[in-house]
Amino acid sequence: MTPLMHQGPNGAIAYEALPGSGPAIVFLGGLKSDMTGTKASFLRDWCARRARAFLRFDYTGHGASAGRFEDGTIGAWTADALSVIGAATAGPLVLVGSSMGGWIMLEVALAIPDRMAALVGIAAAPDFTEELMWESFTEAQREALLRDGVVTLPNPYDPAGYRIGRALIEEGRTRLRLPGPIPITAPVRLLHGQRDAEVPWRTALRLAERLASEDVRVTLIKDGDHRLSREPDLALLAETISGLGA
Repeated sequence: MTPLMHQGPNGAIAYEALPGSGPAIVFLGGLKSDMTGTKASFLRDWCARRARAFLRFDYTGHGASAGRFEDGTIGAWTADALSVIGAATAGPLVLVGSSMGGWIMLEVALAIPDRMAALVGIAAAPDFTEELMWESFTEAQREALLRDGVVTLPNPYDPAGYRIGRALIEEGRTRLRLPGPIPITAPVRLLHGQRDAEVPWRTALRLAERLASEDVRVTLIKDGDHRLSREPDLALLAETISGLGA
């Protein structure tokens, strides 16, 4: 796939958009992931078979987009999402947010609430910069981050580790959502594996409690991991989107 390029507020954003009926499905990937991943590719093909409008893209500092990963923040990546959504889609949207994309999903929904048909979170990770990073850092890691502006963290998905910038942590504190309430009224579906080693599955319950919407359902997959990319997980994702009737 050769992506199209959109000039966003933080640099060039690589994306693919499929025309079709709406509401358009927008996939929001996780930290350090790109639009060629299993879930993004599955949804792309699922939408293509149904002539359904679809958008996937790489945040700046990710995949084929411009920029350095360590310069990114939740706010910057939200701005990327809003910019490419505005350029490549029209009308109502179903946002599908995976891991960090589940946080971006909330930010986008709060920014353009009138366009929200529904939200689907996959191991959604709001507030992860504080709860799953900063609070778990060793004293040495905190000192390195504050001194050098970046710290490299080990990660099971990348042997080189992730270079986490100080701005990601500090800007993230201005966007914490789980203290709530979260004034999103669209239907929301949250899928979470109970064997998720990266984001605790109870995060889904906390998020459901904070959302203003009365149409919120949480589905726990007892043997599911963080990625939820197995064939049964993907089938559940497709069933969840279909069941929204959006």
